[in-house]
Amino acid sequence: MTKERKAELMEKHGRTTNDTGSPEVQIALLTERINHLTDHLRTHKKDFHSRRGLFLMIGKRRGLLDYLIKTDIGRYRSIIKELGIRK
Repeated sequence: MTKERKAELMEKHGRTTNDTGSPEVQIALLTERINHLTDHLRTHKKDFHSRRGLFLMIGKRRGLLDYLIKTDIGRYRSIIKELGIRK
């Protein structure tokens, strides 16, 4: 992920331009990395080390989504709709 893409995601999903800590930004960044790694694993089926990293990222994103659903369900619904994440 390039610096420009990361800044673009932070600007789009963050509360301010330099917001890196809000759950929405973290979920968006993890989703971008997950999508990239998923494409990698489609061509390199036996890359089990990267597969483990993918599973860890998915678990971290799931934890952030669970936190968001407990604190503010409206923000949760908007972020899964914007990013196209299954529930």
